[in-house]
Amino acid sequence: MEMKSLIEKIFSEGKKKGLTDMEVYYSAGNSLSLKVFQKELDGYSLSESEGLSLRGVYKGKMGYSYTEKVDETSIEQLVNNVVENATIIDSDDEEVIFEGSKEYKKVDSFNTELSNVKEEDKIKFVKSLEEEAYKIDKRISSVKTCVYGDGYGEVIMSNTKGLYLHDKSNIAYTYIVVDAKEGNDIKTGMAYRTGNDFYKFNVKEIAKEAVEEAIGLLGAKSVKSGNYPVILRNSAAADLLEAFTGIFSAEAVQKNLSLLKGKLNEKIASERFTLIDDPYMEGGLASRSFDGEGVACKYKKVIDKGVLKTYLHNLKTARKDGVETTGNASKGSYKSSISIAPSNFYVEKGEKTLEEIIKSSDKAIMITELQGLHSGLNSVSGDFSLAALGYLIEEGKIVRPVEQIIVSGNYFEMIKNIEEVGSDLKFGLPGEAYIGSPSLKVKSLAIAGE
Repeated sequence: MEMKSLIEKIFSEGKKKGLTDMEVYYSAGNSLSLKVFQKELDGYSLSESEGLSLRGVYKGKMGYSYTEKVDETSIEQLVNNVVENATIIDSDDEEVIFEGSKEYKKVDSFNTELSNVKEEDKIKFVKSLEEEAYKIDKRISSVKTCVYGDGYGEVIMSNTKGLYLHDKSNIAYTYIVVDAKEGNDIKTGMAYRTGNDFYKFNVKEIAKEAVEEAIGLLGAKSVKSGNYPVILRNSAAADLLEAFTGIFSAEAVQKNLSLLKGKLNEKIASERFTLIDDPYMEGGLASRSFDGEGVACKYKKVIDKGVLKTYLHNLKTARKDGVETTGNASKGSYKSSISIAPSNFYVEKGEKTLEEIIKSSDKAIMITELQGLHSGLNSVSGDFSLAALGYLIEEGKIVRPVEQIIVSGNYFEMIKNIEEVGSDLKFGLPGEAYIGSPSLKVKSLAIAGE
């Protein structure tokens, strides 16, 4: 059945049962994952999802319901569940159905070319990636993981106040993990790419990056404990930002779960540090025109040259603070309740290359990988203590690889002590592909080693 027609029938049934304002949120998508091991296709996964949820006001309370059966047979049950849910809810938080923004910017996140790539070409690509990694250096003892995946998603939002919105996007990703072996020493390297243009994935470039990472770490040893200037390479800096993203949520601030409470328009970071939420970023994997409540998204500098300019709001938190929503309501799927999340969230890049930052460092540790991010930090206090890998820098040069170290500090203090911001902005893998950072040089962090 055509979606507009189905939505109208849901609203009609809802009105009969006493619902006033109503909203339908429909989402659908699919995902493909291909894995190769020793020249053979070792994993193949194709999944599809579809469903819709209904929010509705019944006797002044908001009720929720959802179904995976997107047809007329589910309408009555869907509406009845909203009525039942609203009846038992005891929250005093007022929730409203949004009537719509004045204007929505068009965001084109769907690449038709990607949807037309043949499956055999995708399989050929991922097999070539594995083959290339073995070719580059004899010290590559195994390709542990070699994956290509892609998928698409679409969202339709409609409500009884006349709103009807539609967003569609797709994504492709690939990653490879290799082992390099020299004597008894084995080290791992990884490389990945994300985007929605299959033809921009370069087999030679990706394989070379993973191989060089693994070989570069051969012979790694610890360093003497102490405080060192630290260069967080782009991917490690993005991982750390992702772990602390929740501190910028107005909901966390209102619940006293963020030390940024009361800090609006105050300097909280180095003036070199600007943090952006950009829903309109070209090629951004979280680009969108509207948020999970149907509010038009907005470009914003959350931190501008070190000054905290805004928290991330949805309608509920904005109403509590007496401000406008920032268009950051998030709904992970049709089953999810409304939360808060950024769109393309990244540290604005600087002008210096990573090589220039290294060259200007007398003695420093460059960290390429952080481990234990979900257990070794406290997002409320900002404290972190994480196992790390990287390189020792002396007199502007990388002198050797480093392992068996723990890097410790406090995120709120760290961003105040950023001395350099690189030009090498990079976003993470799917799941974190909306979080990005260039390399960051920090004045000092504690390194526990020998």
